[in-house]
Amino acid sequence: MQKNRNAKPHPYVGMWVTKDGYIRQELLPNGRYDEARGERKSAYTGSYKIAGNRIDYVDDTGFIADGEFREDTLYHAGMILYRQEKE
Repeated sequence: MQKNRNAKPHPYVGMWVTKDGYIRQELLPNGRYDEARGERKSAYTGSYKIAGNRIDYVDDTGFIADGEFREDTLYHAGMILYRQEKE
């Protein structure tokens, strides 16, 4: 199956960070995520699916989690992440 290269990525794709910047979760356009914690890059990686304002994660180790987008804020596993705008 060939993907449409002109298709716009989902509006939630991008970098999401906690207020202190310790946790940085990048939602990639290919349905994968890469989460850094402190100095540890790629602390957690896996896939995600978005339906409406809900996100479901499956970590590469098999761990599952979910979250919810409300306005421009992501609530996930007791954390609050904010969209990091491109500089």
